[in-house]
Amino acid sequence: MIFRIVKMTFKPEYSDTFEEFARSIKSQIASVPGCLHLEMLRDFSDTNTFFTYSNWESETDLNNYRKSELFGQVWPRTKLWFAQKPEAWTVLSLE
Repeated sequence: MIFRIVKMTFKPEYSDTFEEFARSIKSQIASVPGCLHLEMLRDFSDTNTFFTYSNWESETDLNNYRKSELFGQVWPRTKLWFAQKPEAWTVLSLE
């Protein structure tokens, strides 16, 4: 099992747009085979910064999502709104 954390900072004029978009696609992403959990988070003090926190059965499942048609629709659209390059980490639990 792996966890994926992605930090995305958006241009101020697109922050609310991204939040609405994220809400509209969350259930689709969460239902991808191998996705065990997905949270969309907004930074408390910098409202232009968002995080996704997801839990995957395996790296293969995560990579299959990243190669999927859904990801191919979501990511190019989202990238247009970025204020800076996103950061991503794939991590393991110590528990």
